[in-house]
Amino acid sequence: MTLDDRKLRILCAIIDDYVETAVPVGSRTITKRYDIGVSPATIRNEMSDLTELGYLDQPHVSAGRVPSGKAYRLYVDRLMDSRSSQDWRDDDADRYFGEKALQMEDAVKTAVQAISDLTRLTAVAVLPGQPDMRIETLQLVPMPGDSALLVIVTDSGIVRDTVIRVSSRLDMDALYAISRMLTEGLAGHTLREVQDMLDAYASRGGADQRVLSGVRDLAAQMARQASEDSVSVEGAHNILNYPEFSDLNKARAFLSMVETQDRLIRLMSTPGGPISVQIGPELGIQEMTDCSVVNASFTYGGCRGTLGVIGPMRMPYGHVISVLSTISRRMTNLFAEVR
Repeated sequence: MTLDDRKLRILCAIIDDYVETAVPVGSRTITKRYDIGVSPATIRNEMSDLTELGYLDQPHVSAGRVPSGKAYRLYVDRLMDSRSSQDWRDDDADRYFGEKALQMEDAVKTAVQAISDLTRLTAVAVLPGQPDMRIETLQLVPMPGDSALLVIVTDSGIVRDTVIRVSSRLDMDALYAISRMLTEGLAGHTLREVQDMLDAYASRGGADQRVLSGVRDLAAQMARQASEDSVSVEGAHNILNYPEFSDLNKARAFLSMVETQDRLIRLMSTPGGPISVQIGPELGIQEMTDCSVVNASFTYGGCRGTLGVIGPMRMPYGHVISVLSTISRRMTNLFAEVR
């Protein structure tokens, strides 16, 4: 028994209908809604064959059929019409990105919010740890009292700031001069190298000791944070809108999984090209057997980040892939322009 063109058309119709309705699909539904060009009896026979081949499941004896994980894999790889996947406009993303100049963390938050809103699913972003992150600029801005705002910008767009104590003798011009001196001396060095260099500066009395101590403390904090992968999640609650997760235990297991950072990082780190799709049992996670994960990569500062969508196997793959492709491309272009 083989998958001929007629079986493929029927299977594609069943998947499209089930994605839209979440209701098991019967032969009468296919006959009424789709122009297959054969009788209901023939469709019933073909659906029986598709079940035997493992592409359809029958939840109950008298119910219609639902697509299996095997069917969704075939759909994504061979049947999905890319021409119909662009069911939203690229400029919808302008509502989120627009013309704003976004720093790295803000851009990631914007991206996952946009993906969650546009797909109505759970969106995830993972930025890998960057132990070799380097300082690009350093600035000291005077503030009331004996204090200044210290701002450090790295080569990958990460920005951190803190308020430090400084000598009352340091006016705006002096702080600017120290900022320029430290930027010239520290730019291009890793955060860990910077800590050793600041210790050397301090031992020579080359600048205000409180300034050096404040810069070193912030660099050390940034180095600790940069050594770990970071994860952002939006829209975890969206899964509750899908009838597949109306069971409380099933929903609780899903929400628990997306709250576990290590597991999310593993889910988002699958190899592949610009777009990766993992369907149901392919994930190898018990709580995720009825879910799929679609990932897209983007680049920033010479590194590779991941944007992903987690949802039911019954997700609209064409739409999800289209949204992820657009947002990941926006992210790559955004940070290419910054550099």
